[in-house]
Amino acid sequence: MTKTKKIVLAVVAVAIVALLAFASVDGGHLATAPCVDCGGAGLVEEAACETCGGEGNVTASWWALVPPVIAIGLALITKEVYSSLFIGIVAGAILGSDFSFTGTMDLITGNALIDAVSGTAGIFIFLVVLGVIVALINKSGGSAAFGAWAEKHIKSRVGAMLATFVLGVLIFIDDYFNCLTVGSVMRPVTDSKKVSRAKLSYLIDATAAPICMIAPISSWAAAVASYAPEGQGLSLFIRAIPYNFYSLLTLVFIIVLSLMKFDYGPMRIHEVNAKLKGDLYTSGDKAEVADEGHSAKGKVIDLILPIIVLIVACVFALVYNGGILDGSNFIDAFSNTDATVGLPWGSLIALVFAIAYFCIRKVVTFKEAMEAIPKGFIAMVPAILILTFATALKNMTGVLGAKPFVNDVMSNVPDSLASFIPAIVFLVACFISFATGTSWGTFGILIPIVITIFDVGDPLQIVAMSACLAGSVCGDHCSPISDTTIMSSAGGQCNHLNHVSTQLPYAITVAVISFVMYILAGFIQSAAIVLPIGAVVIVAFLFIMKGIMAKKYGKDNI
Repeated sequence: MTKTKKIVLAVVAVAIVALLAFASVDGGHLATAPCVDCGGAGLVEEAACETCGGEGNVTASWWALVPPVIAIGLALITKEVYSSLFIGIVAGAILGSDFSFTGTMDLITGNALIDAVSGTAGIFIFLVVLGVIVALINKSGGSAAFGAWAEKHIKSRVGAMLATFVLGVLIFIDDYFNCLTVGSVMRPVTDSKKVSRAKLSYLIDATAAPICMIAPISSWAAAVASYAPEGQGLSLFIRAIPYNFYSLLTLVFIIVLSLMKFDYGPMRIHEVNAKLKGDLYTSGDKAEVADEGHSAKGKVIDLILPIIVLIVACVFALVYNGGILDGSNFIDAFSNTDATVGLPWGSLIALVFAIAYFCIRKVVTFKEAMEAIPKGFIAMVPAILILTFATALKNMTGVLGAKPFVNDVMSNVPDSLASFIPAIVFLVACFISFATGTSWGTFGILIPIVITIFDVGDPLQIVAMSACLAGSVCGDHCSPISDTTIMSSAGGQCNHLNHVSTQLPYAITVAVISFVMYILAGFIQSAAIVLPIGAVVIVAFLFIMKGIMAKKYGKDNI
């Protein structure tokens, strides 16, 4: 860490210590705020109004977004994610406890860390099990065999990137599952073609949430449907797909950028180092477990079959958890499922199958299979730590009242700006999702607001809802504290902040173009017209950018 970064961290740490030094130690409460539901009084720590029992008694102001802004700013400045996230958590706890020392500690341990671990325990189990499966596949020689096969059949870097893109599009069930599965399968391929880990992580991230947000059968579609009026959720989601400019244009951006064979921004440095020096990382920790040897009898089927079983088992687990055996149809089962239960449920079946299969094939002994369990866990520790801190930080924004604050802001938009509301919603969703690191939490806040702003049947309602979903994905895509961003770093085994910094210019490019498209859509209200315009603008921008890069570095060095 450089001297400047150390100074920044030291100043922030001293400021927090000073705030705590002046804090009362009597366990005092944050000044009681009136409930936004009924106007009654209540205590923040209790998170419930004494009058109506609602959760509207928290201090709903812009202060709710200060802790994540602190954490994100520090992470980008210091390039150190753990301390940055923890400082953001502490800042939120100080504000949430009204500068009470004991109250701060209560919020940090209870509302932040303990709730974060308990709330995401299912995803932790899924991460660990998937890490174990990957370790088993590597030990069996399946990854090496697949890499050798890819060396023969995928002839170029472009082919490797497009294959990663296609696989990401095909695994549209869930973003967590997408990130880690695509990373596990495609790492040997992209490594053999000297595609940087930063580029691999971008390809994973850019096809995870965006494809889930435009797939009617996915955990994301189910989540969106749950926030819409009963019986209208899936219909609204499907009608909103053509207007989901950020998700759709991101897919166009990936294809065109890969075919044009160039990069810009920090990604260019990583890609040049990978192509010319064989350095897949450029900087940061090498987030992978060292190769300790593998079976010489490994075949491509040793990678493909466990992954297929994993996919089938997880899909079944998701719909089973949603009640498909109780009479629900496939769509309803997805709408009612819980991914934090379904994914570990299915992955455990896949793990048992993998152990039995590899032992029967005699490519892995039972002892080696058991040794893979701690190795898989160790490989996922960085992702688990970051996910814990990021979730804890999101909990702090809830304690500080982010939801009622946004509700109040959006409800006061003048009617005269109706045609601009989709663009405004897109920006608001981007900011909230970026600051809080959650797409689901963002559209959970905004969908009910958007639905009440417009009358049923108003075309602008669909456009605005799409803008809400697109902005949620965009902010999530850009945010270093987003769980999907964290999973993408883990899937690509890339230093997390390297992934964030390299994909940010690409995400911002598509976001700016999407914002302009939402302004047009507010007036034209035809996806058949606006979406092709957006695609043309994407292509034109990349041609111009390639010309600029060629002029700056030379045609052979871009």
